[in-house]
Amino acid sequence: MEQIGISIIIPVYNVAKYIEACISSVLKQDYKGGHIECIIIDDCGEDNSIQIVQNITNHSPSNIDIKYIFHKENSGLSAARNSGIKAATGDYLFFL
Repeated sequence: MEQIGISIIIPVYNVAKYIEACISSVLKQDYKGGHIECIIIDDCGEDNSIQIVQNITNHSPSNIDIKYIFHKENSGLSAARNSGIKAATGDYLFFL
């Protein structure tokens, strides 16, 4: 039986207040039916959101593959989601 993959796409832009809870929750997920990847898109926010994400993902053990995409300038939510879709390898996409 083939394993089903899930891609969790998270655009990050000025969400320092919320991103720690978000990423911590994602890293706790378990999917027995397949593979989970988390695609984090840095959309050039003006706070330290992406540094918080990197600190958490670098120091938290997890079976989830983390991928980063760094935009060169703020492109907006739709463009960030589209970047995540292009990088996704899962059978199902989840936007968070």
